[in-house]
Amino acid sequence: MNHWLTTVYSDSGAVFVSNPAPQKGDCITVRLRMLRNTDIRQVYLRLKEFGVQKLIPMTVDKEKNNLVYYKAALVCNESRIQYQFYLVTDSKIYYYTQYRITDYIPDESRDFIILIDYKQPRWVKESVCYQIMADRFCNAKPELTVQSDEYSYQGHKPIKITAWNAEPLPYNKSHCMDFYGGDLYGIIEKLDYLQELGVTVLYLNPIFTAPTMHKYDCLDYFHIDPHLGGDEAFALLCQKLHERGMKIILDISINHTSSASKWFNKSNEFYPPAVGAYQNKESVERSYYFIDDDGAYEKWAGVETMPKLNYTSQALRDRIYRDADSVLKKWVQPPYAIDGWRFDVADCMARNERADCYHEVWMEINRELKALNPELLILAEDWGDCSELFNGTEWDSTMNYFGSARPLREFVGEQDLLNAREPLLAAMPAGCTAEQLMERITECYAVMPSAVMHQMFNLLDSHDVPRLHNNSCVHYGDYRGAVTVLYGLPGMVNIYYGDEVLLAGRIEDMEGCRFPMDWNRPLADRKKETFELYQRLSSLKKNSKALQQGGFKVLYARGSVFVCARFTEDEAMLFCWSVSAVQETLRIEAAEFGFPEKPVSILINSGIQISSSGCAGQIDTVLYLTLAPHGSGVVRI
Repeated sequence: MNHWLTTVYSDSGAVFVSNPAPQKGDCITVRLRMLRNTDIRQVYLRLKEFGVQKLIPMTVDKEKNNLVYYKAALVCNESRIQYQFYLVTDSKIYYYTQYRITDYIPDESRDFIILIDYKQPRWVKESVCYQIMADRFCNAKPELTVQSDEYSYQGHKPIKITAWNAEPLPYNKSHCMDFYGGDLYGIIEKLDYLQELGVTVLYLNPIFTAPTMHKYDCLDYFHIDPHLGGDEAFALLCQKLHERGMKIILDISINHTSSASKWFNKSNEFYPPAVGAYQNKESVERSYYFIDDDGAYEKWAGVETMPKLNYTSQALRDRIYRDADSVLKKWVQPPYAIDGWRFDVADCMARNERADCYHEVWMEINRELKALNPELLILAEDWGDCSELFNGTEWDSTMNYFGSARPLREFVGEQDLLNAREPLLAAMPAGCTAEQLMERITECYAVMPSAVMHQMFNLLDSHDVPRLHNNSCVHYGDYRGAVTVLYGLPGMVNIYYGDEVLLAGRIEDMEGCRFPMDWNRPLADRKKETFELYQRLSSLKKNSKALQQGGFKVLYARGSVFVCARFTEDEAMLFCWSVSAVQETLRIEAAEFGFPEKPVSILINSGIQISSSGCAGQIDTVLYLTLAPHGSGVVRI
């Protein structure tokens, strides 16, 4: 393959499209760039307009940093523009899609995509998010803390943990009812700390009234748990965040409720018999669930305590998202005005064996919420490929396990997070090569619009998986590399609380990733080193257009070494990562980034050296990188 072909690049983001969020009828300019060469005779932008193929000849826009930029104008006449490029030489036609270049006509499944009239949460691509489980973060008002034996739930009683640094109890002893007393006032107290780290967005796991510490078993969607400070504390937190220019995303599960919830109330644990659907066939809430005449009901994942909500009920839809005072609209409006919803098990909501209104409900939720705030983030939980939902009318983003946490963790030697849950698959050899890592990441991004790519919710850890750094089999240098590359991926970075200080934990159970936050100061040794790594990477994210809206490509992926780049016309950042136990030297052809005319510097160095070694009198466009064993870093050109 001709060398210039490896430098061909475009995407549908702000660097290569004059207006990446156009309205219907707008005229936009699409650009493509490649290394200057003598082979190209013509470049076409190929699309379909109302079903008919259209080839638009592209003209040279300019030349800059060894690159030729081609451009073509088009009018946005449909709700979605989908296109690819034809690169014509004297002897061959090459076809360029968002996935790769071929010398045969490709299908259209990985075309470049521009969404028209898309109500985009533009702030996401610039953001560094911090995820908090409120009970485990900071206790500012001990008088709010749940007391031991305060109530009974499913035959178990809460346990007040009096020593903040004590390990969480295993599930068979706590049943997720061991409380440390973290509250919303504690989060307010630590906002200076979060801003020092570089955080711009908070994501809170559920905080609605609920009997467990995780609060995914909601009793009442309309009120914040009083043990966290209630509605008043949440209003104050939102006010303080917005005064600082920060955003807040709130987690909710509207796939199911607790069987003890106000709407269901199976056993009168918190409400009298006259309240709720289970014991009252004529209740308004009866239609909210799948309850048979004999008392059997549809359960989420077969769990008795989690009755599944029934979205064939128009009354439920009104109460959840259509009414002006509905659940989702209440918290989007003042005095809270949250900036985004994270929807738990969003991939399973509104569908089961009895009914499937999945896409219909998501389109309605999107329409209702975006009418209140066009820049509200609709963030969904889905662990796999969910690109069909990224159409501008359903989801804005997903918890990107598929394109970040799963492949990145596998590259350091872990089993895939989902495969690890199935004994036969878990017994297979763990880990992946750099080539496989490249394919998994590029395949993830190749099927979505760049507008969505830049707002993916990228993560390593969460409340649902063991913390990567708690795995004693993972080399600390490999962990640093995983964090570094995480910041190099397009989208919003998420820090799970405490990762920045290597928070203690265990990997044997879910409770092991929910230890209380470590507030011991000053930080020392690796804790200090890790905090500073997150802090410096967060600063880069906040100040670099390349990391916010720049192009993305993998430059090198062989064996145990992976290098990817983020770039604009004027800046390129290379994210380098080796999981090798020996020193590795690699060649990066860097002419497309203006090398060697432009200076090169190391911004973050965890074992990386740079050299160039051309012959005397010749210009060498190759960047030579040497990575120490388990080394990583960020290089700017």
